[in-house]
Amino acid sequence: MELFGIFFSALLINNILLIRFLALCSFFGVSTKIDTAVGMSFAVVFVMTISSAVSWIIYHFILSPFHLEFLRTASFILTIAALVQLEELYLRKMIPALYRAMGIYLPLITTNCAILAVAFLAIDYRFGFLSAMVYSLGVSIGYSLAIVLFAYVRERLALAPIPKWFQGYPIAFITAALMSLAFLGFTGMFGL
Repeated sequence: MELFGIFFSALLINNILLIRFLALCSFFGVSTKIDTAVGMSFAVVFVMTISSAVSWIIYHFILSPFHLEFLRTASFILTIAALVQLEELYLRKMIPALYRAMGIYLPLITTNCAILAVAFLAIDYRFGFLSAMVYSLGVSIGYSLAIVLFAYVRERLALAPIPKWFQGYPIAFITAALMSLAFLGFTGMFGL
């Protein structure tokens, strides 16, 4: 039940995009089409989960025993950058259409603050390895849920009769704010 609470809290109650407001650059930049939002979601799920696992191992088995905790930011960023490079090479070779559609936002996963935040939070919350993996999976699926829902709404808004001065980012920010309010409704569920 504890793992379910960690997962559900990371997914909805403390959603990384709509409650913690991290990674908004990719949230607004990639969410204009559902296809690119889904592609970014898979990329973030992969990088976030694997980098969190590797970062947890590096911290607990290398940095902490040798009292090198001050190197965690640098080591976590290097881990994330290496994983993003591997993912970029894979997408360029295997799914070139998705690689082109994601454009600059794929390499920007390296500096996606949500991915680095999950690596830090898993350590700061003193999660064990399994709990850290459940947490990072919950956060990444929560990211995916939010960005795909937002992309769906933005595609519908593109067809709506919205005044010209209100189109684009103004209506996108209002929509994101309303989605954030909707996600706030999950607060207090299961006593979390």
